[in-house]
Amino acid sequence: MDIRFHAPLSTKEQLTFGLDAPQPLALADKVRFAELDPLNHVNNKAYIEWFETLRVSYFDNLCAFCYDGMEAPRLVIRNANIYYIREMVMGEIYVATARVTNFRNTSFTIEQQLWSGDLRATLTGVMVTLRPDGSGRYPLPQKLRDAFIKRDGATAEG
Repeated sequence: MDIRFHAPLSTKEQLTFGLDAPQPLALADKVRFAELDPLNHVNNKAYIEWFETLRVSYFDNLCAFCYDGMEAPRLVIRNANIYYIREMVMGEIYVATARVTNFRNTSFTIEQQLWSGDLRATLTGVMVTLRPDGSGRYPLPQKLRDAFIKRDGATAEG
């Protein structure tokens, strides 16, 4: 199967790869030798890096425009829970996905998945927006809140 690497995948590409439902952002890549541990499967640290890369891409591609004319926030992860489902090995092609499930005034919960034929790992994390100088929390712009609802199907909390 041909799949584009390092570029947002279309709905059709996501479904063709085997995802159970298309997500707002999905990126494909391939397991590299440097990501293996001595047992020749992907080191847990690699999953964390893949999810982090995807979170940055999610913000850059789907959120940053909502801060047009404003200073961009500092985006920090408050907590994250990773669930490892099945190991991955050298050369496997995978697709990492991201969507926001809910949000508050200055934070949001992001759900990420890793697919390679089937679901291999998930991450659920709470992201907090801080003022650019780090002096305190930075409220989510209404444009971003609206995008979370319309694009991701997220719900407002609090």
